[in-house]
Amino acid sequence: MAKFTIVDLETTGNAPARGDRIIEVGIIVWEDGEVIEEFESFVYPEQQIPAFITNLTGIADDHVANAPLFSEIAEDVRELFEDAYIVAHNIQFDLGFLNFELQHNQLKPLDNPVIDTVELARILLPQSSSFKLGQLAEQLSLDHTDPHRALSDTRVTAELLEHLFKKLNSLPAETIEQLLSLEGNLKSDLRQILMDEWNRKTFSSDRRKDIKLVHGLAVKSIDIPDSSQVKPELSFGEHLDFVFHSKKGLASFMDSYEYREAQRTMAETIFDAFSSTRHALIEAETGTGKSLAYLLPAVHHAMSDDEPVVISTYTTQLQRQLLEKEIPQVERLYNVAIRVAILKGKEHYLSLLRFSKELKERNHDNYDTALAKAMLVVWITETETGDIDEVQLPSSGRILWNRISSNQEEAQETWAKENQYSYYRIARGRSEHAHIVITNHSLLCTDLTFDHQLIPSYNYAVIDEAHHLEPTASKHFGLKMDYIDWQNNLSQLEALMKLHDTTILKNGDDIDRLLQLVSNAKEEVDTLFRALFRMVKNKVRSSEKSDVGRLQVNFAATNVKRTLLAKLEEMTHRLQASLNAIQRSFVRLDSQEGGESELQSHSEHLSSMCFQLRDFLTEVEVDQVKWIEIDANGAQNSAYLFSEPVDISNLIKASLFDKKKSVILTSATLTMKHSFHYISDRLGLPKEETIRSKIPSPFPFEEQVQLMVPNDFPDINEEPDEFIYATCEAIYSLANVTNGRMLVLFTSYDMLKKSHDLLKDLIMPEEFMIFAQGISSGSRERLKKNFQAFDQAILLGTSSFWEGVDIPGDDLSCLMIVRLPFQPPNHPVYQARAKRLKEEKRNAFMELSLPHAVLRFKQGFGRLIRSSTDRGIVFVCDQRIIKARYGKYFIESIPEVPLKVDSTASLIENVSEWL
Repeated sequence: MAKFTIVDLETTGNAPARGDRIIEVGIIVWEDGEVIEEFESFVYPEQQIPAFITNLTGIADDHVANAPLFSEIAEDVRELFEDAYIVAHNIQFDLGFLNFELQHNQLKPLDNPVIDTVELARILLPQSSSFKLGQLAEQLSLDHTDPHRALSDTRVTAELLEHLFKKLNSLPAETIEQLLSLEGNLKSDLRQILMDEWNRKTFSSDRRKDIKLVHGLAVKSIDIPDSSQVKPELSFGEHLDFVFHSKKGLASFMDSYEYREAQRTMAETIFDAFSSTRHALIEAETGTGKSLAYLLPAVHHAMSDDEPVVISTYTTQLQRQLLEKEIPQVERLYNVAIRVAILKGKEHYLSLLRFSKELKERNHDNYDTALAKAMLVVWITETETGDIDEVQLPSSGRILWNRISSNQEEAQETWAKENQYSYYRIARGRSEHAHIVITNHSLLCTDLTFDHQLIPSYNYAVIDEAHHLEPTASKHFGLKMDYIDWQNNLSQLEALMKLHDTTILKNGDDIDRLLQLVSNAKEEVDTLFRALFRMVKNKVRSSEKSDVGRLQVNFAATNVKRTLLAKLEEMTHRLQASLNAIQRSFVRLDSQEGGESELQSHSEHLSSMCFQLRDFLTEVEVDQVKWIEIDANGAQNSAYLFSEPVDISNLIKASLFDKKKSVILTSATLTMKHSFHYISDRLGLPKEETIRSKIPSPFPFEEQVQLMVPNDFPDINEEPDEFIYATCEAIYSLANVTNGRMLVLFTSYDMLKKSHDLLKDLIMPEEFMIFAQGISSGSRERLKKNFQAFDQAILLGTSSFWEGVDIPGDDLSCLMIVRLPFQPPNHPVYQARAKRLKEEKRNAFMELSLPHAVLRFKQGFGRLIRSSTDRGIVFVCDQRIIKARYGKYFIESIPEVPLKVDSTASLIENVSEWL
C-alpha cells in the first residue's frame, strides 16, 4: 500500500493571505494500514487568537505563548510528507496554509498527490446526512474524543480514510471503471488507487447476487416483496391489549416503556372512523405518539380488508421516521412483514436509462457535475429506491439531476420492456401491492386532479401534519414561475439540441438556426422579467416586504398601465413565436422517425409554460389571486410569479372528502380555543359526519414550562426601533441566564435582520454564537446542527423555523416569540380572502387572521418541549397576548402552563430561579 501523510491544522482564521496563522499542527504518517509516526505541536502565531477560535478549539493565547514559531519546525514538518499522498479533511484549507508557511520560510511548497477525505466521503458514503468530520465520526462510530484539536482530528481522519478504502474495495468492477472515467475532474488524485483496485478485481458484477447490470451500470439487486395476503390473528381491541399491556408488546423493545392512554384513545378513534366510513379530525398534542397510534389501525385495516391505506406527510423527515423506526415496530407487534411503499413524484427518482447516457457525455463536466456523477454511481450500488432524497448532491448537481430524473423520460420509455429496472416503476409496482402507501401532500394533491392516477386506487387515508394540507393544495392549484425556471428549461433544450444535432441536420433543419431561436427566447425571457422587476420596484415601498425579505405586489391586468401591459403581451408573443418555430422542426423530425422525441416533449413543456405566463399576465380570474415578488437587491430579472385560489375548500371537498370513504386528518395544531371550526371550514370538511377528537399531551406541561410576558416593552407601532432594541436587550439578558440555548422566532425577516445586526454589536463572539436564518450560511437543518454544536448559542429564525425544528433536551431552554404570528396584512392571498369574507358580511379577522395566527403560535410553542424531561421558558415580547381582547385565544389554545406578567428584569430573575 502507498504511504499517506494525514494532516490537520488549527488556525487563527481561514485566510493566510490576510494574515491568519497556524496555531497547532497534527500529523500522522500511515503506511500498510499502520501508523508509523505521529507529530504534534502548538505554533506561536505572533498575534492574538480570536475569541471565536478559542471558543471553537479551546486553544488560548497562554497555550501558544512558549510554542515554537512555524519556521522552527518547518523542515521537520516538510520531511514527513516525502513520497506520500497528502490527506486532509478539506485539503485546500490545510494544504493552502502549509504551502503559504513553507514558501514564507523559503522552502519548496508541497506538490504531492492529494486526497481530500471530504470529497472521498461524499463519493463513497453518498447517503450520509453530513460530511463534517465530527458527524462522520459519530455516524461510523469512530473515536473522536477531542474535536477541533489537530492530532485528534488527524487520528479520526486516518480512521475515516481506512473505512473509505474498505468501502472502495467492496465496489463492483464496473463502478470502479466509472469512477476512473470521472477522476480527472475531481480534487483528489485517485487514479493510481482506483487502477490498483481495478486490477485486484477478479469478479464481474454479473457474478454477484447483490449486484445487477442495468444499461451498463452496476446497481443493487432489488427484491420484490411477497404480495400474498396476511390476516391479523386478533381483533383490533385484542391487539391493542397485547400492544399496550402485554410484556411481549411495546414493553419488550422500548426502554422505560410507559403506557400512554392518549395513544390508545387515538388508535381506537381512527379504527372507529375507518369501520364507520367517516372522516376524522384529530389534534394529538406533543407526546401522544401519534405515528404509532395511526399506524396500528391503518395496518390492521389494510391486512383485514386487503386494501391499502395511504399515509401522507408534509416532511420527508417524517417519512423516513415512519419507514425506519415506526413501521419496524409495528411489524414486530404484528409479527408479519408489512408491505410498505413510499411513493413520490417522478422527479424524485433516478432514471438509469438517462443516467447511463449522461455518463457518456463528459465534454462539459464541471467539478460539481463530475462529483455528482461519482456519488450517483456509488449510490446505485446501495439504494433500493433510487430516490434522490437519500443523497446530498453538491449545489449545482441539481442541474444534472434535472436531466437524469425519471421525470425526463417519455411515457413510452418509462414503461418500455427494456426499462423494467426503473426505480419509478418499481416504486409504483410496490405501491400497487402495499398495505401502507406513504406519500407526500404535494403528490396527494396532484393525484386528486390528474386524469390518470399517480397513487393506486384507495379509499382510506391518514393525512399527518394536516395543517399543511390547505396551503399545499392552494399552491398546487395555483402557479409558481420565475426567471431561473425559464433559463433552466431553455438551457436543457439547448443541451438536448447539441446532443441530437446530427439527427436535426439529417432532417434538414439548420442546428445554428434552432440554437439562435433558443437564444432569442432567452433574451425575450430576460427582457420580460426585467420589466416585471422594474414594475414591482416602482410600485412598492422598500419597507413592504414578505417574511423572506422580498418586495411583493398584487398583480391584476386591470391595474397595470395599458402601455406596459401591451409591451408584456408583445414580449410573450415573440417568445411564443420562437418556441413555435422550434416545435415545428421537432414535429417534422418525429414524423420521419416515428413516436415523440424528448426534443418535442421538452419544447411542448416550454410552450405550456408560455401559455401559463400569458394567462397570468392577461387573464382576469375572479377566483385566483396573483402576485409578483422581487429580490430588491438581487439581479434585475429576479422576479417571481405566483397565483393561488382564493378559496380552496370546495376543490378539496369535491376531489378528496366526497370521493374517499374515510380520511383521517391529524396534527398537533388543528384547533383554536378547543374548536375545529377554522380548519373544517378551510378544508371543506362535512360538518355533521366528521369525528372530532382533541387528545391532550401526557406531558406535565404545568411543571415543564413557564409562559412569561414583559409589561414594560415599548409599543412597536409608536417606537419600532425601541421595540427592537428592547427585544435584543431581553435576548442578551435571557441568554446570560440560560447559557444561550435560545431559539428566537420572528414574523418578519426585516426585523430578524435588524435584531441580528444589533446583537452583533451587543454580544462578543466569546460570549455567545449567533446563528440567523437567511444571514448565516446553510439550510435550516444545517443552522440547527451548528446551533447544537456550540455550548452557548442563540438561533434566530423566521417562517420555516416556526415548526418542524426539533431541538430536544438541554440544547434548548428558552423560546422567545417576538411578535404574535399574524399574516402580513399586505400579503395578496390574505387580502383576497379577507375581501371575500367581508363581501359575505363575515368577520375576516376572527375567521381568518386570528385562527391562522393561533395555529402558528401553537406550532412555535411546540418547539420547546419535545420530551417528558424537557424544561424551559416561553418568553413572548408581544403584549397583545395580555392586553388585546383576542389574546385569550392564544393562551387558551396551548396547554395550561403558569403565566407570569411582570417587568423584564423581574421575569429574568424568575427565569434564573426556576431554571
